[in-house]
Amino acid sequence: MAIDILKSFTEEPPELDFIWPGFLTGTVGALVAPGATGKSFWALEAAMAVACTVAGGDLVKLNPAKTGPVVYFAGEDPAPALIRRVHSIGKHLDQPARQAISDNLILEPILGKRLNVMDQRHLGRMIEYCSGARLIILDTLSRIHQLDENSNGDMANLVGTLEHVAAHTGASVLYLHHVSKSSAKDGQGDQQQAARGASALIDNARWCGFVSKMTESESERFSNRHGDKTPIGNDKRGFYVRFGVSKQNYDATPLDQWYERREGGVLVPVELQEAQTRRTSKKVKGEFND
Repeated sequence: MAIDILKSFTEEPPELDFIWPGFLTGTVGALVAPGATGKSFWALEAAMAVACTVAGGDLVKLNPAKTGPVVYFAGEDPAPALIRRVHSIGKHLDQPARQAISDNLILEPILGKRLNVMDQRHLGRMIEYCSGARLIILDTLSRIHQLDENSNGDMANLVGTLEHVAAHTGASVLYLHHVSKSSAKDGQGDQQQAARGASALIDNARWCGFVSKMTESESERFSNRHGDKTPIGNDKRGFYVRFGVSKQNYDATPLDQWYERREGGVLVPVELQEAQTRRTSKKVKGEFND
């Protein structure tokens, strides 16, 4: 149905419904990161945040305005690995949050099932299975199609198919994807075009987030200590990752959060401070004495 232009001129527009700040309901978004960075853990914790109808389920600090059913298709890991992740996350949740998440989150292992959303039969079953969901997560994109990821035409078609899923289920669709080798090597995973493959993968998505490992320079810049503010250091930087947003079409709310990797791989928000190196400390002391 075409939009009534004259009515739109005069009446108050509808409020935009966001899954979390910047990620509009009914659209397709991407989460990109190098392999073994923690994007699957982040996505699972984000899924729980959206699925949890009581306080205490938002471990990643996304502050979703609304909650609802979530379907997570896990294409890279077998069921035992997924169960271990859920168990590890559960240690950080109270019983009401666990129950609410259990009621609203479907975690479906699809490793080896050869799901292909470009196959009309598979697509139809997915839409039926996810009907009524608020969020659908596809982990990862390469596991749900058989197209050429370097072809802009193929990838535009793929994102269009995911938009079809969103339109027919009412859900937002978030797909996980890897960054290119060059972006990972150069530490540019937080850039909009860092994603592996054709540019249409990000150009046609309406939101794009990233998870990146702490760099060596960041480990010298930041401290996790509020007292002496000693730098984290290169030997411990592997415990820290950063989530941020490289593209959002409907909002400008900044999202940038550091996480510390805890037992089992769980990502827990942490507030880092600007480190005070020995050189900085001496400089400040000298200026004070003058």
